Amino acid sequence: MADNGSAYDVIIIGSGPGGYVTAIRAAQLGLKTAIVEKKHLGGICLNWGCIPTKALLRSAEVYDHAKHAKDYGLTVKDVSFDIAKVVERSRGVSKQLNNGVGMLLKKNKVDVIWGTAKVEKAGTITVEEAPDAPKGALKGGTYTAKHIIIATGARPRALPGLEPDGEAIWTYFEAMVPKEMPKSLLVVGSGAIGVEFASFFNSMGAKVTIVEVLDQILPVEDAEIAAHVRKRLEKQGIEILTSAKVTKVDKGKTQKVTIEKDGKTETREVEKIISAVGVVGNIENLNLEKLGVKTERGCIVIDGYGRTNVDGIYAIGDVAGPPMLAHKAEHEGVVCVEAIAGLKPHPLDKLKIPGCTYCQPQVASVGLTEAKAKEAGRKVKVGRFPFIGNGKAIALGEPEGIVKTVFDAETGELLGAHMAGAEVTELIQGFVVAMNLETTEEDLMHAVFPHPTLSEMMHESVLNAYGRAIHI
Repeated sequence: MADNGSAYDVIIIGSGPGGYVTAIRAAQLGLKTAIVEKKHLGGICLNWGCIPTKALLRSAEVYDHAKHAKDYGLTVKDVSFDIAKVVERSRGVSKQLNNGVGMLLKKNKVDVIWGTAKVEKAGTITVEEAPDAPKGALKGGTYTAKHIIIATGARPRALPGLEPDGEAIWTYFEAMVPKEMPKSLLVVGSGAIGVEFASFFNSMGAKVTIVEVLDQILPVEDAEIAAHVRKRLEKQGIEILTSAKVTKVDKGKTQKVTIEKDGKTETREVEKIISAVGVVGNIENLNLEKLGVKTERGCIVIDGYGRTNVDGIYAIGDVAGPPMLAHKAEHEGVVCVEAIAGLKPHPLDKLKIPGCTYCQPQVASVGLTEAKAKEAGRKVKVGRFPFIGNGKAIALGEPEGIVKTVFDAETGELLGAHMAGAEVTELIQGFVVAMNLETTEEDLMHAVFPHPTLSEMMHESVLNAYGRAIHI
């Protein structure tokens, strides 16, 4: 490859949420910046993850509401859906945002190099040209930069015997663009991805079974919240098998799945299987081993500022380990590039990163669960407030749900907040801000929450932790 003679301050490999946000922040700081992308601006999240799944789930939510229109005093006849149109809307949302990322990079004068990058040494990368690179774009060649940030993201993990084939066994890629709605579906894994797809396909009429190897669905969530969500999902018709694992799949027109649970085995027959057993970092083919970049459990090891053990090489986002969330990648990237620019950002505090799951009911949390707080030796005060005690929730027709708060009994520090119910993914940021401001229960008690809103339940949960709740 020819040397393009392009010297940058920063080159970022990967244009997912972490990569493109980092590039824009670097440009704002006056650093000459380029980003390398092999296929889609916006990466997996925008094109095949966070955004299109939310579009699908919104269609399912509207469909559910239409089916229960009579509960709101409305008449809606012949409710049905066209899966091709549902998918088309989802893809359209992604395309709109993909174009938006391109415009933002152009506006901030970030060069986009189209292709697959390899780090030859600290300060130098080579790029193999992408076959479908846009006309007139920067393509293959050698590029240099003082700082190289790896933001290559992650891909679905494949379990032995459950390797996705795009037909019988799907990953989220195929699950997002079904050509027709399967009548039955088995979801392996009950993390955010698994539960979201289970919720979507169940709402659209498929018979859904979830298989989870652990004894709790949504394993990273507070046990009480997970139990609430399980009850709600089962009430909607989703079958949930915990402490269970798939031991064999016989493929055919339908898939015969052998499941082991409680020392016994049984066979289920389903049309499709979704493998949602987590993701693994894209660390291959970057030349990391030769450079001596330290990796652990399939991810690049970094400090609180994105620095690897090799000077001039950094990593952010999913490729740098859990939690594998878009907003974590974005913040991690900003911290990384601000440190490069000589600013003094605070290192990322993973305990203050919120997690959201967009099934029905929605789930949102930040900080320590009750169990983790106790494991850490904290004496805790726990507050709870049910949706049924909130006027706005009842008016919305969403009376099922819970808000839970965990405080340090001695200091009043807010240690964690956990929610399940309507729109909790929009509410959680209130507790995130509170934790970042080192808020105590007293601060939250004195805050005035607007009425009538769902947010009042946040206030009541705090009050409940100290025996002062009004509406229960």
